[in-house]
Amino acid sequence: MSDSHAQSQHAGTKGHEGQADSAFALKGTILYSESPHQLTVVKDGYVICRQGICQGVYPCLPKQYQGILCVDYQDALIIPGMTDLHIHAPQFPYRGTSMDLELLEWLNTVTFPQEAKYRDADYARRAYQIFAQEMKKGATTSACIFGTMHVEATEILMDLMEETGIRAYVGKVNMDRNSPDILREESWESSIAHTRQWLEGTVGRYRHVKPILTPRFTPSCTDKLMEQLAVLRKEYHLPVQSHLSENLSEIQWVRELCPDAEGYGDTYDRYGMFGGSCPTIMAHCVYLTEKEIARMKEQQVFVAHCPESNMDLSSGIAPVRRYLEEGIPVGLGTDVAGGHHSSVLHQIGDAIGMSKLRWRLVDQSLKPLTLSEAFYMATMGGGAFFGKVGSFLPGYAFDAVVLTDQNFPRPYEFDPIRRLEQLIYLGDDRNLIGKYCSGKQIRL
Repeated sequence: MSDSHAQSQHAGTKGHEGQADSAFALKGTILYSESPHQLTVVKDGYVICRQGICQGVYPCLPKQYQGILCVDYQDALIIPGMTDLHIHAPQFPYRGTSMDLELLEWLNTVTFPQEAKYRDADYARRAYQIFAQEMKKGATTSACIFGTMHVEATEILMDLMEETGIRAYVGKVNMDRNSPDILREESWESSIAHTRQWLEGTVGRYRHVKPILTPRFTPSCTDKLMEQLAVLRKEYHLPVQSHLSENLSEIQWVRELCPDAEGYGDTYDRYGMFGGSCPTIMAHCVYLTEKEIARMKEQQVFVAHCPESNMDLSSGIAPVRRYLEEGIPVGLGTDVAGGHHSSVLHQIGDAIGMSKLRWRLVDQSLKPLTLSEAFYMATMGGGAFFGKVGSFLPGYAFDAVVLTDQNFPRPYEFDPIRRLEQLIYLGDDRNLIGKYCSGKQIRL
């Protein structure tokens, strides 16, 4: 944290060098979600942390907290940390390239050859160090991350993410069909054996990082592999992340590969990897059927809405308003490198913009997202996959990012919500001056 942006007031504690057992307060203009429709603002307020847990937001420091360390960020904005529900770590090096391709062509000509490089552990370490540093210096405090099929590379990724202090689920990808020889496991038996090896080496090994089962998507996983992944899921009590109904060509391909399935969602649901007792994230969900929507609502399957990626890869515009109204849990994903930005803040603006296009061009019965709703998805909505994460309500994990907009000169004063909006659309990592995860300060 730069001394030019924050001042620490005496507290009678050991300081707030990320000590999870210490109590401290941050002072500034505080904004946080209480629901999709309620964005709460407290100017010159205090948000209090004790033992890594938020104790609430107050306009004045309560008597029982007098004497704790208070870090005064003055006029900066303090918001909950962002949650990225869907990002591909191995794709980070080539983000912002080949954006003129559609999904399946992009996978075959760009993504698969690039991901094959991670069989080289030295390459994986170099590439993942860059990715981890990017995650550390950004506004993301929780993330669900795809690795590759390579056990050693995925463990390297987990090691490096643990060092950042960011909360994360990381998955070793499974794929035993419909991919090039250099990026396809020899058989379902081999895929399961490697996955078990990875789990035995990582379950319970980290404080901040946990494993998540990651069948890439139905076209790359045989029925037998899915069946055996379901066995591992129950044995290790793991959540699941994958892709669902991202692209029309992909959906048609799934119909051809699984003619007996009721739909794309059923290719996961039949193996018990579609919500319910199995916490599940499905990325994209652009073209869900009515049956799939009903099932996802019933089973509380999380949707990782990836607006920028859906534009970049010509996938379409997900009906996110419908999902919110149905009560399906929705968060945002950057989907790097399908999406070209790793900033979840940036995805807030894209989610709003894409919903406007859907409203104008596709379905005028679904109104565009509001800023409050899109901000909720980036924080409290996606954070719910990790538990009580993504808000400053009492009892939530104390995740916070501090943003300055001093580099945006104005001829008149903006209210806090307009300041936040401008940071969403115009800000970058230079505007981030403070970051905390579970009460631990992350040095930028």
